[in-house]
Amino acid sequence: MLSKQKLARINTLAKKAKEGTLTEAEAKERTALRKEYLDTFRSTMRETIEHVKIVDPEGNDVTPEKLKNIKQQKGFLN
Repeated sequence: MLSKQKLARINTLAKKAKEGTLTEAEAKERTALRKEYLDTFRSTMRETIEHVKIVDPEGNDVTPEKLKNIKQQKGFLN
């Protein structure tokens, strides 16, 4: 998870970009912060999906095989 300070900085830089007052150094900082944010988001989302089990209304496990294989490789399944 990104710190509150970094998220606030991303928002500050986005506001400056909309106003047209973003310097070249700030643009590079914004790009780096956005990359860090996206990497963190993707990692968290991937971990969440890897822990999901899909069950149909009858109670049958219908988790896709690809996801089951990933879980097995990572040791999430017995």
